[in-house]
Amino acid sequence: MAQQLASLFTRVGQIGFGVAVVGGVINSALYNVDAGHRAVIFDRFAGVKQSVIGEGTHFFIPWVQRPIIFDARTRPRNVPVITGSKDLQTVNITLRILFRPVGEQLPRIYTTLGNDYEDRVLPSITNEVLKAVVARYDAGELITQREKVSRSVCEELTERSAQFGLILDDISITHLTFGKEFTQAVELKQVAQQEAERAKFLVEKAEQEKKAAIISADGDAEAAALLAKSFGEAGEGLVELRRIEAAEDIAYRLSKNRNVAYLPSNQHTLLSLPQ
Repeated sequence: MAQQLASLFTRVGQIGFGVAVVGGVINSALYNVDAGHRAVIFDRFAGVKQSVIGEGTHFFIPWVQRPIIFDARTRPRNVPVITGSKDLQTVNITLRILFRPVGEQLPRIYTTLGNDYEDRVLPSITNEVLKAVVARYDAGELITQREKVSRSVCEELTERSAQFGLILDDISITHLTFGKEFTQAVELKQVAQQEAERAKFLVEKAEQEKKAAIISADGDAEAAALLAKSFGEAGEGLVELRRIEAAEDIAYRLSKNRNVAYLPSNQHTLLSLPQ
């Protein structure tokens, strides 16, 4: 009985070992392609296969085949470039690119460029296109016609990257500055314009004050002429009328003041007030 049990356990152990070996072999022949990724198979005998493997779990022949995983999602890349404008001004410009590979061209991309295809392609073609486009505009046009410049860069860079199997989903200029000398010149120009505007304002103010003085002088002259005419027609009566009107106005104002009191001329106060 003991011999039979030992034989049974030995057989079970052998079966378990066989299952473990088979499981290990199967597991080593599986690979996963995550969401948003693609795979290319390199065969030791046939080279890079032209078929592109999609998402999921797939089989391959160990040692003979090797999967190369690519990220097929849209990714950002900032490329800084220093170039010159049409009027020979130094321009520091940074381009933000959203790119992804063409899935069907991944075998060719891996064969010709490798896994780091974006490092080999994007900086060089971006530098080339930006220098060609920026050289068509002077510094002022790069600022005032930024949308046109961005559109030209987008069209030419999209066409250029398509030759390498890349799709550019978005291209935008995120940084645009000029050399120190040009920046100082712009600042001095702004200061000069502000000083000119201030001088213009002072001149206009002086002109307005001059016109106001002339109008006031004309009014005084006209008033003097009218008074002279009135004196000639009414004599001293006009002066007496104006004196009475002024006295009435003063009396009215004093009557509103609480600190002022009126006394008849024929009565005396308890205190001797100076006459």
